[in-house]
Amino acid sequence: MTKTNFTRRGVMKTGAATGAGLAVPTLFTGAAWSDGHTGFTNAPGEGSVTLGFNVPQTGPYADEGADELRAFELAVEHLNGEGDGGMLSTFSSKTLDGTGILGRRVEYVTGDTQTKPDAARAAAKSMIEKDGAVMISGGSSSGVAVAVQALCQEAGIIFMAGLTHSNDTTGKDKKANGFRHFFNSYMSGAALAPILAAQYGADRKAYHLTADYNWGYTTEEAIRTSTEALGWETVAAVKTPLTQTDFSSYIAPVLSSGADVLVLNHYGGNMVNSLTNAVQFGLRAQQANGKQFEIVVPLYSELMARGAGANIGGILGSQNWDWKLENQLGARYSGTNAFVQSFGTKFGFPPSQAAHTCYVQTLLYADAVARAGSFNPCAVVEALEGFEFDGMGNGPTLYRADDHQCFKDVLVVRGKENPENEFDLVEIVEVTPVEQVTYAPDHPQFAGGALGTCNPGA
Repeated sequence: MTKTNFTRRGVMKTGAATGAGLAVPTLFTGAAWSDGHTGFTNAPGEGSVTLGFNVPQTGPYADEGADELRAFELAVEHLNGEGDGGMLSTFSSKTLDGTGILGRRVEYVTGDTQTKPDAARAAAKSMIEKDGAVMISGGSSSGVAVAVQALCQEAGIIFMAGLTHSNDTTGKDKKANGFRHFFNSYMSGAALAPILAAQYGADRKAYHLTADYNWGYTTEEAIRTSTEALGWETVAAVKTPLTQTDFSSYIAPVLSSGADVLVLNHYGGNMVNSLTNAVQFGLRAQQANGKQFEIVVPLYSELMARGAGANIGGILGSQNWDWKLENQLGARYSGTNAFVQSFGTKFGFPPSQAAHTCYVQTLLYADAVARAGSFNPCAVVEALEGFEFDGMGNGPTLYRADDHQCFKDVLVVRGKENPENEFDLVEIVEVTPVEQVTYAPDHPQFAGGALGTCNPGA
């Protein structure tokens, strides 16, 4: 397969956050948000503050969960002044100084989401009610994220979503107490479709296998909409259970469907297994409609590539971040190397995008509390809405007030055909600038639901 050198399409529009013109972080020092105000859920005492990290420690997304926990542990160390400080030194906001959060030492508790919404809610509820967690983060499933976000809204707790990619998280199921740093399905479609058309042609017939929950649905919709707009035809779309481990029975019909592209709207262990089955069935060696048969994985990471092994070679997809980003594309993505060095020193290997987004979310929460001068959820919401920042590995980023979604550049990647080592399995094909993946808050793929107002709880 022909390799393409990575590029970055376009430049950011005037008025967007840029490294040179980044807005100075707002400091909220009014009496309304003074640290002495305790009329909110789990107001911390003077000595410490507890954060709740809720990740899949079992289930199909357990590998992502393990890396998320590593990142959370590292973030807490840095907030408490331990280790090398990581992104505290590159973050454009300079309110965090390694003395905890508002002078309180950061402690944390963990839960196992099991990649199941009910289990995730139960774990989060326990951390809030029994452990006094003032913020919940984590997760590697959008079904989990939506469920826990709703719980946090009801309880008066801030939810800093971990790895969640469904449009619904900041679309129809958005909540005022919830914030997402990770990109979403629409952004993957907007970034990936032009590359697919350029690489494989506009006259293509796609067969979708889709994880049967909200992430799968919105990712299929985003990829279908974006590719059909460029001339592709969707010949079939089949839902697969999240608990599925052998996808052979789903792969077999693809061969006689008339499709010449298989789109795997799967993540984590599901993607590793379905891609492996597809390669075992010989799909990548097939010719269909006079074309080489292709496989596309809309969302994947270095961590998933490691699980898929040689099967990932040449497969196109999208990512929120990659550990090689700053080395390959320069200072625009500062913070990447600082995080990679900290993580690698502690754990012995590079971090995944799941680890990155969880680490960043923890620091963004701590910074918002520090700028607001209070742990009150409404103070945190006010500090994060419309917040522009840089130095966290993705380039200039905006937390949009309308829906609490972060907007930043998106990576289009491809599995390396001949990787040099087990950790460098993905090559950056192109970086799509933020303006090309930005959409109106009322875009049809995000219709329904209302952000509402912050809930401080007690």
